[in-house]
Formats: sequence, C-alpha cells, structure tokens
Amino acid sequence: MARPSKPLISRAAAVAAAIEIIDDEGLEAFSLPRLARALGVKAPSLYHHFADKSEILCEVAKAIVYETRIPRDRPSDQWQDWLIAYNLNFRDVILRHRNAAPVLLQFLPRDMVTDVWEQAAVYLEESGVPIQLHVPILDGTEKLTMGITLTEAMRPESKRAVVFANVKATAHPVLSAAEAAHTATPRQRHEKLLRSFLYGVTHEDRDEIAH
Repeated sequence: MARPSKPLISRAAAVAAAIEIIDDEGLEAFSLPRLARALGVKAPSLYHHFADKSEILCEVAKAIVYETRIPRDRPSDQWQDWLIAYNLNFRDVILRHRNAAPVLLQFLPRDMVTDVWEQAAVYLEESGVPIQLHVPILDGTEKLTMGITLTEAMRPESKRAVVFANVKATAHPVLSAAEAAHTATPRQRHEKLLRSFLYGVTHEDRDEIAH
C-alpha cells in the first residue's frame, strides 16, 4: 500500500489512541480503520509509522509495560520488598488495561525493555544479591506476575475474586471449606506467592553452598 507523502500523526499518538480503543471498546473492536478514525486520518497514514497491525499491538504492549512505576531504588537488605513492590505495580498496570491482557500475552515485550531489567539487576547487585541468582529471580517473578495477573484479568468479572469459581459445597465439601477459609484478596495472594518464590530461590542457593 502506498504511503502518504507526509506523516499526519505521531507514533506515540497512534499508540495512545490504540490503548484507549482497547480499554474502552475491547480488543475485538480494534482495527487499523478504527484507529484511523479515532485519529481523524485515513488508514494509509498509519503506514508512516507501522508496518501492520501486529507492530502497533507490539508497541501497545511495550507502552503498557512502561507505565509501571519503579520503586525508589535504594540498596538495602530489603531488596525483596523492592522487587515485590515493582511486580505489584506491574500487576496494577495490567489490571488497569484488562482488555489488553491478550496483547501482553501474545506480544510479551521483554526484549524491548531490557533497560528496565538492567536497572533491576543493578539494584540486586548493589543490595548484595549473588549474581547467579539474578536471572532466576527476575525471570521467575516476571513469569509469576504475568501468569497470575493475566489469568485474573481475562476471567469474567463475577469470578475474579475467587480461586475456584465452580465449587459446590455438596459436591466438593473439602475444597468448598478451603475456599471459605481462604480470605486473602487476589493482591495479597499474589504478594504471598512472590515472597514464597523468593524465599525458595535464596534459601536453595544457601543450601547448595552449604553442601
């Protein structure tokens, strides 16, 4: 398709408009013609900045990741708190853009935000975390957060607060009782899983050194 001779919109404006459409109308409503209408241009104008729809969605995923607020990076022996705070901030961003959850799942932009990972690795190093643990810690916490949060984001609203949504007391008495006894919020469950993972990674390393 021939490109217009002069760009009528900016790349950033197109990405922001794409996110707004997905947030307000759902991912199924997003298309190049719909985005062009939102920007007040013809669809060919988008080809000044993007090769196709997939490239736009990739940039949408990247922009959402960059919304994550990075906690104050003060080295301390409480580095776990810093890392958990970052992951919970990322959780908040994903849930703020629930309709974009499939985009994040398909276009996980880890390779495009390497500077964020470098900042985290520097923080871990300054906090005295052994360098051989950096990759397991960063890779594991991201996968936990993505898996937990995307699953929650893509569930129907009526079922987001419970763990086992279709439990019936008569058919599943033990699981039903366990569900009733488990009163933590989804965010609290998320934090506890992160802390358990970090405890396991760091103590496994100590056990290996001891032996």
